[in-house]
Amino acid sequence: MTKTTTCVYHFLVWNWYLFLNYYIPHIGKDDEKLKEFHDGGRSKYLTLLNLFVFLVFWTLFHYDRNLIYPKGLDDFFPAWVNHAMHTYILLFVLVEAILRPHNYPSKKLGLALLGACNLAYITRILWRYSQTGNWVYPVFASLNPLGIVIFFSVSYFLSASTYLLGEKINHWKWGVTVKPWMKKK
Repeated sequence: MTKTTTCVYHFLVWNWYLFLNYYIPHIGKDDEKLKEFHDGGRSKYLTLLNLFVFLVFWTLFHYDRNLIYPKGLDDFFPAWVNHAMHTYILLFVLVEAILRPHNYPSKKLGLALLGACNLAYITRILWRYSQTGNWVYPVFASLNPLGIVIFFSVSYFLSASTYLLGEKINHWKWGVTVKPWMKKK
């Protein structure tokens, strides 16, 4: 694909993300009945920060939706908003993989950086719980401390597996790409 196509695609996805970050906080803004957002406001749902939550969200949703997205949210979030936050990201990632090759760092560094991001996410969830006494997602309230550790560990394993799968897809589609800093001069 051309650089222009890639730039247009990135511009469109960026604008979609900006729109969601503007639109979602205004849903139910004047409705005091929207108790899901209390104790942490609208920012307690970290979907707005990372959007790549497709696998975990839909797995929990289909297992028991009350663990991740209580039915009461349907009154405030149209179905398209739920899909905008939790489904379309898979499409965006796949299109990104097709549009252009990516230079991955070494597996060790890539997985370490992914682990750091996961640790930051876990820290945010635990900090919010320590401040409010309420969990961001109801699934954590149903788990004991060991269950929470296992949940976070499995989440990292899924993230790492997805990262490695992305690397394989990139290699399959684009072949071996030479990192700019590795080129011989």
